[in-house]
Amino acid sequence: MTAGGDRDYQAEADTLLEAATADLCPDEAALALAVAINRAATRLHNLARAQAAATRGGESWPSWAALQNASRGAILQASTCRDLAAKIVGRRR
Repeated sequence: MTAGGDRDYQAEADTLLEAATADLCPDEAALALAVAINRAATRLHNLARAQAAATRGGESWPSWAALQNASRGAILQASTCRDLAAKIVGRRR
């Protein structure tokens, strides 16, 4: 397990997102991106919740708890984005 080191997470994410949307029309790209942020926010929240529980009382607990709370809000916003993008392409989730 690595703490990041020299990895460029932003560039990696940009590459993945570009690959996921390269051949899509704007409507479909919007839906693909909205679904991706919703799933990423959900994974982040689950990770932060588990780590907050695991580190409760420890030095890193406040940061994990704050990340859990922030990611909960991100899920709500991402869900709205996903639902609106689905409406644009005329789909239900």
